[in-house]
Amino acid sequence: MANRNELPAGAVATRTVELVVALAIVAIGLLVVYDSHRVGVGWADDGPRSGYFPNIIGWILTLAGGWTAGETLSGWKALAGKVFVKREELKPVLLVLVPTIVYVGMIGLIGIYIASAIYIGAFMRFQGKYKWPATLGVAICVPAAIFVLFELWFLVPLPKGPIERLLGF
Repeated sequence: MANRNELPAGAVATRTVELVVALAIVAIGLLVVYDSHRVGVGWADDGPRSGYFPNIIGWILTLAGGWTAGETLSGWKALAGKVFVKREELKPVLLVLVPTIVYVGMIGLIGIYIASAIYIGAFMRFQGKYKWPATLGVAICVPAAIFVLFELWFLVPLPKGPIERLLGF
């Protein structure tokens, strides 16, 4: 008979995930605090300096993450053997997460419009199993509509790549 503290093969423990996420929140909070001090957290003649409110948010994040980490550590034994996710349950999450990370990276290289067309098209074709005409139609029309909306109507520039620069935008 298996020990109640043992996890099935390919499973991730709840307590490990909780601790890692809590410590990541602490790290993000401390980064916000550090950067807010870089730009100034005090009060100036005309009101709060740029880092005043981010500094408060950074400390709230740090304290919340620290509290969660402490709660997780204090209940470490009680969480033993509890499964957060099994390998087969993680696969669909990664099928969305990995392409999204690639998409965000592509924005800096080829601009948001072309990256969005590729991202939408890939998801429609490979995840949604749409036929090519619908995939190409949506993958082209959605970024084009966003371009018209932001660049032409709202005059808000979004990250552009080499193709947009070649077209004069």
